[in-house]
Amino acid sequence: MINFKNTSMNFLSNLPKNMFSGFVVSLIALPLGLGLALASGAPPISGIIAAIVGGIVVAIFGGSHVTIAGPGNGLVVVLLGAISTLASGDLYQGYLFTLAAIICSGALMLLIGFLRLGILSDFFPSSAIQGMLAAIGISILAKQLHVMFANTDAQGDTIELLLTFPSVVVGLFSQATASTIAAASIGLISLLIMRFHGAIRNPYLKLIPAPMWIVVLVIGYSYYYEFFSSETYPIATALLVQLPDSVLSGFPTPDFSLLFTPQFIGVVLAITLISSIESLLSIKAIDQLDPERRRSNVNRDLKALGLASIVSGLLGGLNVVTVIARSSVNVNNGGSNRSANFFHAFFLILFVLLFQDQLRRIPLTALAAILVYTGYKLASPSTLKSIAKIGNEQVFIFFVTIIATITTNLITGIFIGILSTLIIHIILNKSVLLFLSNAIRPNVLMFKEQAQGNYFVSVKNFSSFMNYYKLKNNLDAIPINGDVIVDFSLCEFVDFTVQEHLLGYQEIFTRNGGSFDINGLDIHGTSSTHPLAVRRLLSFSNAKKTKTNLTKRQKDLQNVAHDFEWSYNPVKLYEVNPLYSFVFFKLKKINFIHNQLIDEHTNFNVFDTEYTEGEFISQKQLRATFLSIKLKKTIPNFTLHKEDLLNFLYRFSGFKDIDIKDHPDFSKRFFLMAENKAEIEAFFTDALVLFFESNPYYHIESNGNALLVMKTERLASVKEVKALLDFGIRLHKIVSKLKYEPNLLKTL
Repeated sequence: MINFKNTSMNFLSNLPKNMFSGFVVSLIALPLGLGLALASGAPPISGIIAAIVGGIVVAIFGGSHVTIAGPGNGLVVVLLGAISTLASGDLYQGYLFTLAAIICSGALMLLIGFLRLGILSDFFPSSAIQGMLAAIGISILAKQLHVMFANTDAQGDTIELLLTFPSVVVGLFSQATASTIAAASIGLISLLIMRFHGAIRNPYLKLIPAPMWIVVLVIGYSYYYEFFSSETYPIATALLVQLPDSVLSGFPTPDFSLLFTPQFIGVVLAITLISSIESLLSIKAIDQLDPERRRSNVNRDLKALGLASIVSGLLGGLNVVTVIARSSVNVNNGGSNRSANFFHAFFLILFVLLFQDQLRRIPLTALAAILVYTGYKLASPSTLKSIAKIGNEQVFIFFVTIIATITTNLITGIFIGILSTLIIHIILNKSVLLFLSNAIRPNVLMFKEQAQGNYFVSVKNFSSFMNYYKLKNNLDAIPINGDVIVDFSLCEFVDFTVQEHLLGYQEIFTRNGGSFDINGLDIHGTSSTHPLAVRRLLSFSNAKKTKTNLTKRQKDLQNVAHDFEWSYNPVKLYEVNPLYSFVFFKLKKINFIHNQLIDEHTNFNVFDTEYTEGEFISQKQLRATFLSIKLKKTIPNFTLHKEDLLNFLYRFSGFKDIDIKDHPDFSKRFFLMAENKAEIEAFFTDALVLFFESNPYYHIESNGNALLVMKTERLASVKEVKALLDFGIRLHKIVSKLKYEPNLLKTL
């Protein structure tokens, strides 16, 4: 039951820091709102309207906790294209048509939220999304570079704008006026401020975001000419922000006369698609930054964003999305609930009402510089560098999406990116049937292991952006403080998108006190040495010849070995004859062991093994983690396991279930099987029996010279490996101290 009193007290106690965080965010949102509106070809105030409406509506109705809503970078290209073309070049009429498209898009997002279709975002491959964002960044750069150099009349598509930019720079030095030179200088200085703001070390100076430093400095530059200089302010009015005389009156009326035309419908779909993707990606990213470790209700947030876009469009504003940059600033400044979003809107209202004259003093070139830097960050060379590390196929998908988006449109571009990803996956696997025959089949099995309390998730066939939602639905049903093991041993192909999403889950579960282990990927071949590279299950013959890079689990095992001052060997070992001396492996066929954690001094060895039940029983590949302990003395052969567990394995072994005298509870809870009852009764002392009774259940075998220990017949998580080692070390100490003398027993 929710304690409303505590919740209210917590809300009130956090109000001051949420108010402060909202104020800091508004300092960024103000120039960005103006700049994004100008970049979209809309009146500057429309960006501020979107931020204000988004802040208020999403704060009240949203399903996220620390996100900030407002105009987004991703829609600049779509909105600019719509405003420029819907009315055949009449920009104001195009703006009115675009407002109608924004309202329709908001209604569509509202419908998507009610139908709980937020899951659709999981069908977009990561490299294609990165390519789409990079294409948006390039398009923003192409237009805003011209504006930053005081060329506000530049026209054409992205490629044309890039090709004509050098002539603008040349013209600036050969035939530019004093006004354009001054405006371009402000643009260049503003770009330098954006670039080097991060180098500021003074915490008080750094508290003011780079965009607000630009706004303060350019407004101060204007006042310098007004009060302290005899010269005229050099920047022409046409290069300054234009606001209506009264921002509270004269709201434009959206024009729905193109409602059923193909062009209008295409704009609505494009706005909806990009808004949904940008918002959902931002929500997921910010959830990982939330200090209170909460999960957002993405469908509820989509409904709130849709409603906000409708209201914003009716008031003349741009569409509303969740924005990652402003949201991360909110988290970093102590924002803890949706009131920060509301306060960011509240301060924007104050800025617009109280400082209209100051806003009109901001040069367009300064706002363009902010957007140039934003576009650069979206299409940064570092993005390409990081994608290249994952694999050449990801670079191909990335560039195909960029080229398709720039030369066509965003919707076509992203779908070409999706198609190219699917084709690459088919080529890598040399199989179309793998995807066609298994696309709609259930491929995820999840259950809670009663003995261990883990949530075990097994994935088979393939796991890619096409069917990731099936895995996600299961993972979302698990408490974020639980212990999860995701096993890909039966999965033939795992793509980069899935692994990237799982990395996010690992961070969330770890922060909340749970664990999230990914097993079974170390038997797959990879496309590169990157830990998230595409993985393909190799045939047994190929597996012998192929070296794969270490998975995260293998690196964690390597760290465990380092902590124990042991050695770690991930290489597959095929000579495993000593294991056949244990009853567990008598009827099995062992393919190999690998991932060994070895202590040479005490002969401890933790290892993963792949085996089958035997040629005449089942050819199914099984994998499990074992601990073997070589002993310095001889002990009886025996098998100990939990009552009713694995009993069928020993039905024909010749062993008998032995009860230990004076320990009825132990005899009831465990199967203890051996050939020689007298040896067992002598070996199982009170101390050894008490050890087994007071520890978790493990399957334990002795072949006379060594012990074999296993928790469960699957690969162990790193957490379970640590527990297995702890159990084995303590068991070894007990066994080493036992005064068991088999030769004397035989004499008696």
